[in-house]
Amino acid sequence: MNALTRFAHSRAAWLILMMSAVALELAALFFQYVMELSPCVMCIYQRVAVFGLVFAGLIGVIGHRSRIARLIGLATWAISAIWGLKLAIELVDMQTNPSPFATCSYLPEFPSWLQLHEWLPSVFMPTGMCSDIPWEFMGVTMGQYMILAFATYLLALVVFLIPALKKSA
Repeated sequence: MNALTRFAHSRAAWLILMMSAVALELAALFFQYVMELSPCVMCIYQRVAVFGLVFAGLIGVIGHRSRIARLIGLATWAISAIWGLKLAIELVDMQTNPSPFATCSYLPEFPSWLQLHEWLPSVFMPTGMCSDIPWEFMGVTMGQYMILAFATYLLALVVFLIPALKKSA
């Protein structure tokens, strides 16, 4: 087993995934409550995607020795990162090409069995508009940074999958 494969199967790799996603969640709450920036619906959906990455990391931390647990963790990682990237791209498009016909809703449309905005409104209730750009750093918006973050998670996923794909080939 090469070093990359050993690392991909280690608890440390999954812990890095989980802790980096927790750091993104804490940053989102910092922007919301300390800097008083209002999250929009798309921001809230991206927050849910990042929680998916936290969950994927937790699955891997707990079951890193189990092939089934790793597969579930990898699938959760892939779904969360792809969905988050799609949302971030849509948000940036809304911000850079504002249109009265392409707006986001005021309330999130969670499934009836998962009403996060009612259960934990301090984290999941949107209060901002998608077309607003409330924060930039070095000319890059928060949505653009999230595109970079989700793309990085996808790249890391590919690096994790390379040993598995080589082994099966």
